[in-house]
Amino acid sequence: MNMTAQTLNPEVLGSLLDRLGHEAGRFRFEVAPNPCVGAAVLAAGEVVGMGYHETYGGPHAEIQALAVARASGVPQADWDTIAVTLEPCSTTGKTPPCVKAILDSGIQNVVVSQLDPNPSHEGRGLRMLEDAGLTVRVMDGICRLEDVSPHFLRWVANERVRRPRPWMIAKWAQTMTGQMTPPADVGEGRWISGQESLMEVQLLRAKVDALVTGVGTVLADNPRLSVRPPGRTEHPPARIILDSWLRTPTDARLFEEPAEGESAGPVIIMCLPGSNAVRWRALEQAGARIVEIRGEDRKRLRLLDVQSWLAREGHSRVLLETGPTLLRRYLESGFVDQVRMITGNVRGGEGPSLADWIQEAKLKQPMMRESGSDSVMEAFLGLEF
Repeated sequence: MNMTAQTLNPEVLGSLLDRLGHEAGRFRFEVAPNPCVGAAVLAAGEVVGMGYHETYGGPHAEIQALAVARASGVPQADWDTIAVTLEPCSTTGKTPPCVKAILDSGIQNVVVSQLDPNPSHEGRGLRMLEDAGLTVRVMDGICRLEDVSPHFLRWVANERVRRPRPWMIAKWAQTMTGQMTPPADVGEGRWISGQESLMEVQLLRAKVDALVTGVGTVLADNPRLSVRPPGRTEHPPARIILDSWLRTPTDARLFEEPAEGESAGPVIIMCLPGSNAVRWRALEQAGARIVEIRGEDRKRLRLLDVQSWLAREGHSRVLLETGPTLLRRYLESGFVDQVRMITGNVRGGEGPSLADWIQEAKLKQPMMRESGSDSVMEAFLGLEF
C-alpha cells in the first residue's frame, strides 16, 4: 500500500489500521492471551515497514515494523509516523517496552486504534509519548478489540483480574472415529498424529510457561514432557503432574537428564494433603517439588486451586497435555480458553471419545488447517463477543 502525504487522511489511516488488524488476526492462536496487534511505519505518507505480533513471547508488532523499515532502505530520518492497532506497551514483560523503541526511532507522530483496556496500562504509553513531545492520535471505533482480539478482553476481564488464573490451552489427538487411543498396531499403540504434528507440539511447548498432565498419563505413557527440536527455548516450561496420592514412579523418564538439544523444566507434583510421607521424600530425592492442593473429594484435586497456584507462580500460558479423564474435567470446568484438536489419519481405536463435548461446545473464531496427513482445528472457548 502506497500513500502520498496529500492522501494521508482519517479515511486512509482507518483503512490502513483495518488492514493491519485483519492481518494480525492470523496469529491469534500463536499470541493468545496477548492481543493481535499490527503496526506500520510511514515516511511522507508511504508505508515503509509493516509488522505483527506473531508469537507469544516474541517481538511486538512495533518492533517488527521498525525492523522492516530499517531493511527498506528508506533513511530513518524520513520516518514520520507509526500506526498501531493498540496502544504501545509501556512496561517490560517478556520483551522491552515498545514506547522506548518508538522514542529511539525518532518518529514524531503516533496513531493508534484503541487504548490498552488493562486499567494498569490504559493511556500510560500514550502519555509517555506525549510527554516526550510526540503527536498522538487515537482513532476510536476502528479495528476494535471486540472484533480483532476478543480473547484479550476475556484475559483482562474484571473477574479474571480479581482471581487470576493462567491462559489454558488444551491439546489432544484423536482418531477419525473420535478415540484418543489408537489401535494397538498404530503408532506403537500411543501415537495418533503424524510427524509434522508432533514437531508442532514441540514448537508449542517452547511457547508456554508450564505443561500440565495427570498421573494416569505418566503411568500409561511415561512421557518426558520436554522441549525437543524444532522447539527451542532457554526457559523450558515447568512440568506439572496432578497426582493426588503420589503414584508417580521415582524412575519415571521425567527425572532423566535432558539429552543434547533437549530442554526440560522442573518437575512439580501436586497432591492431596496427607499424602504418603515416604513417597513424598522419595519423589523429592528423585528431583520433584511436591505441592499440596486442596481436594474436591478424597480422590482428586480441586482444579480452581490448581489454576490459582499456577497463576501465583507466574505461569501465564499453560498447555494441558493429558488423557481423556482429566481433559474432560478441565473442559467442563470452564478453565480451558483455547483448544488445538488434531485428528490423525487413523480409524478405530480404543477408549472414550470427546465427540459429545465437541458437538455441544461453543467454539469461537475456529480455524481449520492441515498438518501433514492430519487435520487440525484451533478455536477459543468461553468468548462472549
